[in-house]
Amino acid sequence: MRNLFRSPLTWMILAEVVVVAALVAVAWSVVGSAARPAVAIPEVAAPDSAPADSEVMPDISSITGQASHGPLPGLNLSPSFWRARLAELNGDEAWMAQVEWRIVRGAMGAARDYVEKVVLPAIRRAEGAAPG
Repeated sequence: MRNLFRSPLTWMILAEVVVVAALVAVAWSVVGSAARPAVAIPEVAAPDSAPADSEVMPDISSITGQASHGPLPGLNLSPSFWRARLAELNGDEAWMAQVEWRIVRGAMGAARDYVEKVVLPAIRRAEGAAPG
């Protein structure tokens, strides 16, 4: 039993068990906190009594003029919008394909040069030096 505790393998296994237990505990707390719903607006306590002489708030729309409306929520169905987005996407995709092809072509050239300049001469020398 004494030799078991003197072995470094025992301490390594014990340390690994501790690390795995810590990781499981962290994962458990992360999953547990993700399962709880987040509060979008914190609760604010309303004042107990409003002052009797409170001033009436002015109408905001009369101060700022006509309220401007932004785009409606949802999917933009305008053909010109999609034509512009897809043209931009196609341009980016073509550029990425050219970059990938340059990388592949460079790797193929490097491999071909290595085979022609290093591997084949070594094979020819080995075949020429071999008896028979």
